[in-house]
Amino acid sequence: MNKRLSLRRVGASERGVALIMVLLAMALVVMLAAGMTQHLSVRVYKASHYLTQTQGYSIALGAEALAKQILYQDYQDDKKASSFVDSPEEAWSRYSAVLPLDDGVVEVQIDDLSGRINLNDLVNPAGRVDKVTHDRLVRLLQVIGITSVNVDAMVDWIDDNDETVSAYGAEDGRYLSQNPPYRAANQPFTSVSELRLIDGMTEDDYRALAPYVAALPVAGSGINVNMASGPVIQSLSPQITATQAEAVLAQRKSSRFDTVQAFLALPQFAGLGLKAAGLSVQSHFFEVASRVTVDNRVAHLVSVVYRAPDGALSTVRRDTGQKNRITKEPFGVSKS
Repeated sequence: MNKRLSLRRVGASERGVALIMVLLAMALVVMLAAGMTQHLSVRVYKASHYLTQTQGYSIALGAEALAKQILYQDYQDDKKASSFVDSPEEAWSRYSAVLPLDDGVVEVQIDDLSGRINLNDLVNPAGRVDKVTHDRLVRLLQVIGITSVNVDAMVDWIDDNDETVSAYGAEDGRYLSQNPPYRAANQPFTSVSELRLIDGMTEDDYRALAPYVAALPVAGSGINVNMASGPVIQSLSPQITATQAEAVLAQRKSSRFDTVQAFLALPQFAGLGLKAAGLSVQSHFFEVASRVTVDNRVAHLVSVVYRAPDGALSTVRRDTGQKNRITKEPFGVSKS
């Protein structure tokens, strides 16, 4: 009798252990399945995001091609009119383009870069400081109230030697003491954002200066006076006041300048001795900002485009890291 009871207890114990093992196995399977599902979900999300971004980038390249076609057509129109002049009232300068997609929208905007001071004009091809550009940048800093940085530090950033041009310059010795340390580029600016690295530059001053300067690879293309802002116009001479610059902008709004001589003949410049050197009425460099929204995801592309004197267009560089804003009205749409 006792032996039977003992056998029954042993059988029940074994069945209990077996049941526990089965439950543990099931729990392990559930945990593995849940982990695999989560991992798979993450991989699917990453793949979907990558495909969407790739699709957005491809569409943005198409928007860039559209902008090039618009700029080429502008060249052809100027060629027919035998007047190669670029000004703010042209359609490419006034409006953005908005193109619908099946599951999103494309926005593209063309901005002029030739109405700004080219930082790379500071040093001429012979390696010497260009005094005209240097003095204009000095005056520009004064006009917009920047005192934290000196133009000589910008010269040292792009010249090909390790000697400072003055006591206000900055070469490797200054930058290697920073945390983290770095060196002067000793080559032309590739992006205006490099100004953030210039000795003394603050973020506020960078944001104040950036709209008035450009980093263009071709030196000596000249400032398009039809596109120049008030501060850039003031930088042409220490005697030009803000009031005079505003008067020039008002004159330009009513009638563009077909020649540099027409610009220099304005009464606001009388007796200043302004020279035509470094000035133009044409634009050769443009910034194309594209924003593509697909499947509730946004892709950005900012391209710098060069238009040669014969109308040929080429892309100088592309940047997908800038979150651009399309600020102009869409073509054919007016603000109420």
